[in-house]
Amino acid sequence: MIRLSCLFGSHRRPPALVIAIDGPTASGKGTIAKRLSERYGLRRLDTGALYRAVGLAVLDAGGEPANKADAVREAMNLDLNSIDEGRIRSSQAGVAASKVAAIPEVRAILLRAQQKFAFQPGGAVLDGRDIGTVIVPNATVKFYVTAASDVRAKRRLTELQSSGETITLQDLVTQIRERDERDFERKDAPLELAPDAHLLDTTHLSIEAAVEAASRIVDEALRR
Repeated sequence: MIRLSCLFGSHRRPPALVIAIDGPTASGKGTIAKRLSERYGLRRLDTGALYRAVGLAVLDAGGEPANKADAVREAMNLDLNSIDEGRIRSSQAGVAASKVAAIPEVRAILLRAQQKFAFQPGGAVLDGRDIGTVIVPNATVKFYVTAASDVRAKRRLTELQSSGETITLQDLVTQIRERDERDFERKDAPLELAPDAHLLDTTHLSIEAAVEAASRIVDEALRR
């Protein structure tokens, strides 16, 4: 069992290749991160999964995700080996994640685990909402992946329906807009475009085209 409270330690300089990918819900950043990690032989961390797991743990314990004490307790006790990938992908977990993510103390706890992952030998790919701005500001390559909100809602609906969850498109549009508002407007580490990040709008791109565009940028960075 690996708990976040056991991962705190000193940090080193990032290795030769660290890819930071930020963006809002259902923009395609997770799929792009997965494909890049496979292409370049790097380990990948979906940092949003950590916040989803904490939010879900708070709900399971009967707490309120927006309550600092509840969220901090579950963040400190988060077991990285017991994260249920199926359950954390629910719309309920997504809403809870955005609430715990707005708590600075929770972000501070999870930040150390994310940096430890990024600084491992050989490099890494991390995707989330503050990777290039806060977690690894000196990453080798940074991406900001986005798409129109209605397109993102349709993508998320397809994902949820495939896992058996029932939710209307309109409810999902509302959830995504509310989550975007919390992510963009929170005081601590808001979602924003880093000055040196490459903007990748996937509204009209297939995943293959988006991955190829990102790969060309990474290849150019490696050549430099």
